[in-house]
Parts: sequence; C-alpha cells; structure tokens
Amino acid sequence: MTATNLPDDTELVERAQKGDKDAFGELVERHESKVFGLCIKMLGNAEDAEDCLQEVFIKAFEALPHFRQEARFSTWIYRIATNACLMRLRKRKLDTVPLDRPMMIGGESLPREVPDWTTDPSSDLMNEELSGVLTRHINELRPDNRIVFVLRDVHGMSTDDTASILGLSVPAVKSRLHRARLYLRERLEHYYTRGTAAA
Repeated sequence: MTATNLPDDTELVERAQKGDKDAFGELVERHESKVFGLCIKMLGNAEDAEDCLQEVFIKAFEALPHFRQEARFSTWIYRIATNACLMRLRKRKLDTVPLDRPMMIGGESLPREVPDWTTDPSSDLMNEELSGVLTRHINELRPDNRIVFVLRDVHGMSTDDTASILGLSVPAVKSRLHRARLYLRERLEHYYTRGTAAA
C-alpha cells in the first residue's frame, strides 16, 4: 500500500473512537517517536521519557472518546505530552543531559537537532564545554519558558503550532521565547567574553 492510500489521522481517530484498537495502535506508531523526542528533551533521560511516553498515550486513549478533532491529532497529543512533561518538571529538579549527546529512538542512535539561535552563526555551540554550560542554563529556565524554547528552538515547531499546543496566543509564545533566548544569551555572555560560565 502506498503512502497516499494510508488512512489519515482523522480517519484513524474516528475508527479508534468506534473501538478499533488497531487504529489507535497506528496512531501511536505514527506519533510515538516525535512525542518521545519531546519528552526526552524536556526530561533529560530516556527512562523518564519512556515512562512519560507511556503515560501520554494512556491518557490519550482514555480521553479519545471526548476528542472532537477541533485540532489536529498531532497537536492534541503534543498538548498532552507537554502537560505531562511540565507536571514531572514541577515534581523534581531536572537532570541535565548534554544537548550534543545522541538520543536513542526505536533502537537507533540519532543526533539531537538544535537550531542555531545565537547571534553569531559561526560560533561552535556544540563543543563539549559550552554544551554543558548551555544545558545547565536551559535547565534553569522557568518551565513555562523552557517548554516554549524546547518546542520552538530545539524541537523545531512553528510559532503557530507551539501556541496551539500550549493554548497560548502567538504574542505570548513570542514573548516567552524572547525571554528564554535573552536569559540564555546573557548567561552565555560570560563564556564568550571571559571564558567562564556565569554563576
């Protein structure tokens, strides 16, 4: 069967809502790697991310009968994942993980894709020392600002999709992203100008 003949998410949701467990399984298969990617970038380690991933799809399965498809399934599942991650972040201090350390998804080692959001594109942000400094300061961000930064600048989502997932206005997303970027740039200024991390 070609990709064009595969049922879209809307059809799979409708079938799953009628009790088709295979349809829900297909939805899980389609979206689990991206949801896992979000979880591991927010939570910092594979064990917590895997636990969160299971929690997300259990919650999605339980809530599916009430899902009216006013948003895309992908947006809805990201919203559930975001809430689950934020709840976990509020319950514990986030363990750090270097942003240049590969992540394991489906048994495959994949590099972390971190867009260059700095003012100097020629800077090598991913050297080992600076990666640790950057990760530490990302973990210092308020959770509400951190999730916006992770969705937009680490996970590569659009501003509109980020706003939809978080239930925020586009200006609110831009404001939180600006605050996160400004905080990180101020923290990294010590590294660039003095060769040391900010205290």
